[in-house]
Amino acid sequence: MGKYFLILAFLGIELAVVLNVLVPNQDNAKDLDLLKAKYSKEEKQPADHSKFAALNKHFDRPEDVTLACISCHNERDKQIMATNHWTWEKTEYMKGKGIVNFGKINAINNFCVSIKGNEGSCVKCHAGFGLGKPEFSLNDSAKVDCLICHDNSETYMKGQDMNGFPDPTVDLTKVAQNVGKPERSNCGVCHFYGGGGNNVKHGDLEEALFEPNKELDVHMAVDQVNMQCVDCHKTIDHKIKGNLYSVSSMDLNRLTCDECHSATPHKEDILNEHTLKVACQTCHIPTYAKANATKLEWDWSTAGRLRNGEPYEIDDKDGNHTYLSIKGSFKWGKNLQPDYAWFNGTANHYLMGEVVKDTTQPVQINTLYGSYSDVNSKITPIKIHKGNQPYDPINRILITPKLYADKKGEGALWMDFDWQKSAEVGMKETGLPYSGKVGFIKTEAYCPLNHMVAPKEKSVSCTECHTNSNSRLANLKDFYMPARDRSPFIEDFGLAFIALAFGGSLVHGGARIISKSKTNKKG
Repeated sequence: MGKYFLILAFLGIELAVVLNVLVPNQDNAKDLDLLKAKYSKEEKQPADHSKFAALNKHFDRPEDVTLACISCHNERDKQIMATNHWTWEKTEYMKGKGIVNFGKINAINNFCVSIKGNEGSCVKCHAGFGLGKPEFSLNDSAKVDCLICHDNSETYMKGQDMNGFPDPTVDLTKVAQNVGKPERSNCGVCHFYGGGGNNVKHGDLEEALFEPNKELDVHMAVDQVNMQCVDCHKTIDHKIKGNLYSVSSMDLNRLTCDECHSATPHKEDILNEHTLKVACQTCHIPTYAKANATKLEWDWSTAGRLRNGEPYEIDDKDGNHTYLSIKGSFKWGKNLQPDYAWFNGTANHYLMGEVVKDTTQPVQINTLYGSYSDVNSKITPIKIHKGNQPYDPINRILITPKLYADKKGEGALWMDFDWQKSAEVGMKETGLPYSGKVGFIKTEAYCPLNHMVAPKEKSVSCTECHTNSNSRLANLKDFYMPARDRSPFIEDFGLAFIALAFGGSLVHGGARIISKSKTNKKG
């Protein structure tokens, strides 16, 4: 009987919350109008760059454009060269590993594995020209690519497999004369296509966000607030706020929702109380990969197969690759419910050459730290990407294969389709030991979801979590959740409390009746 009283009481609370939510919040409407006024208006650029003499000439080299830029914007090159977009690494502390230099330049992932040895292809998104070439220097200001972030002509693009140099068809003069504040197109050209294609990596960052509607993302919707990436990811000295936890381990420079919305954004106190342990994204990103599918599994072990001596591909009905000779087999998903994890803003990472201790379990490419008992932890929505990637079974370390080369015979898998040679050359270029044997091992990577925020009417409902049947939070076992979990002690306590309250009311009411009756008799 106790559980039925508790269920009824809980449903009453739920009903009250729902009724409250359905009442229009005039304050929220006013806030939306203010946001629209702030972000929707088109900013006028402070200068017409087509009138600068330094830019009114033909440019044969992109480096010459950079030198022209810094002839006016002096010292900006030094700012860029101090950022992660340039160095692709930073000094961080990792639990159990101490102080390490870590970042995209030396990380291992379970997509294209590693940049090392594959710079010609991977550095298409580096904010510079020529990373990976012998003549490149991180101290050379002329190698900074100003245009990749500041082009407003919508015509600038990096060349395919050109170590970050622009495509030869780009009119450098036109682009240089049409620069300004970065827009979604500048950020998206790299961040939407990470991992080798649209929406491959993140699941909540993809080309549909170039011009999204309200259903896809309420912040970036072109018919709503139309916010640009830099409206949230603000910069100081070219250092951009916000950390990606596939390549970051410390709780520094984080970007949080409450910077705009406050820690108590709801009209209802019961919802504001949830923000102590539940990230905003958990309720407000009910699904991801809403427009186009995202990659969920990548199996490298099947790569290298040929038909009539030639590589081939197999695509699904939506055009997503399910097999590529150069990369292996894939599984995709669309309109997905996130997984959930406790996250306190810190993470661990598999480092190059690190020995795998337990080969019976998937290797954790990155581990998000957190628990219910951790005061800084909140329930956070995540995408889990599963891999099956090359592994040295003798040295028990992940292999960094040589994938890209300009021509055949250099050991690149994408040219020669030879795993042994690819592993041998790749490990040599990375400076890691190699036993001569190639195996494959399961891996997992975790990516917190922060974009594709749904309209509030479509946020996660209470009963999607507070239920004992298919609760969204069924995997988080380290705390008690009403309606999801059974606890005889709590249920008995609740029943006793209800009985005590009911009995107390009866006694109090009875005492009032008797007292009044005696008073009337005396009168």
